[in-house]
Amino acid sequence: MKSADARGLRVMHVMEATIGGTRRHLVDVAREQKKLGIAVDVVASAERTADFRRDLAELERDGVRVVELPMVREIRPGPDWRHLKALERELVARRPDVVHTHSSKAGVLGRLASLERSIGVRVHTPHTFAFLFHAMFGPVKRALFRQIERGLAQATAAVIAVSESEGETIRGSGVVPPERVRVVPNGIDVVKWVDIAPASRTALGVPESAPLLVVAGLLNVAKGQDLALRALAEPCLAGAHLLLAGHGELRPAWEALARELGVADRAHFLGWRDDVPQLFSAADVVLLPSRWEAMPYAVLEAMAAERPVIATAVDGAREVVQEGVTGRLVPCEDPRALARATADVLGLEPRRRAELGVAGRACVLRRYTARGMAKRLIDVYREVA
Repeated sequence: MKSADARGLRVMHVMEATIGGTRRHLVDVAREQKKLGIAVDVVASAERTADFRRDLAELERDGVRVVELPMVREIRPGPDWRHLKALERELVARRPDVVHTHSSKAGVLGRLASLERSIGVRVHTPHTFAFLFHAMFGPVKRALFRQIERGLAQATAAVIAVSESEGETIRGSGVVPPERVRVVPNGIDVVKWVDIAPASRTALGVPESAPLLVVAGLLNVAKGQDLALRALAEPCLAGAHLLLAGHGELRPAWEALARELGVADRAHFLGWRDDVPQLFSAADVVLLPSRWEAMPYAVLEAMAAERPVIATAVDGAREVVQEGVTGRLVPCEDPRALARATADVLGLEPRRRAELGVAGRACVLRRYTARGMAKRLIDVYREVA
């Protein structure tokens, strides 16, 4: 290591999965670490969503060195080999103290490049391991992913869990030596969620008097929008409207499900939106119906916006959402329980519902800020480097 002082550190972040919460995580970490005085390089792909290049341009204006490398999610031996060699060249040119990889593909390529060139201490944030995605991958792929992660974990100084509960999951997986797991919770810039004017219900096609629910996230199996639609179809939510903010390959399937359930007139598919703070401000309740998470940004953002949260008891959510204090927790894969808990919160007096939101923002300010996240990661770098 060049220096024990943070100002002497150079970190290279490598990420392919630059969508959703992982995208936000990378941008916030890189920006805040640069402000804290360390040299930051980002090597990232913009193949999944082209507008990520806007984020990369903003990071460059903030003094972060950015390299776009078109890594892809799927296993593709030819391109993967070329990207591995490109990463090796970047490491030789920049010689970072820490190589911090994120998610599956970049986690493999970045750590292999670091090992091949013997440059940088390896730190990895899985943002949930792919071998845990039972609803997305078959047993053969999951077994392969598990073996790859087990092998690389032996050469990784620290594996970062983004919540305490994800830390428990990682330690219990048998893949990572427990002593190498560090917990650094996700954090957000709270200012972006305070005193925001609500989105127009008229523009959204929602009656002014209707209870309004919001789910924000990619439309895929992990995020569980189908469970929110099934909850909306329960009699106790007969008058509610649901906004689904996000894009994804499952939109046609979820729209067909809404028609099948008879809730198409109350389920509003908004596509990708850059006004989620305004949508949350308009909401009565924010839902997180996910099947799995590591530390859901939607929960932190809803709480920062002072909105009650009804969430499934996935990693991250079950330690942030305090039952009856900031919202409600329900079992995974149980749309009826999701509906009942939502109806209960909607039935509270407005003053009591507002108290849930106030407690949520206080919790975020106390424990889940972007600056705090960046500082704690630097502490890990100092420790392992």
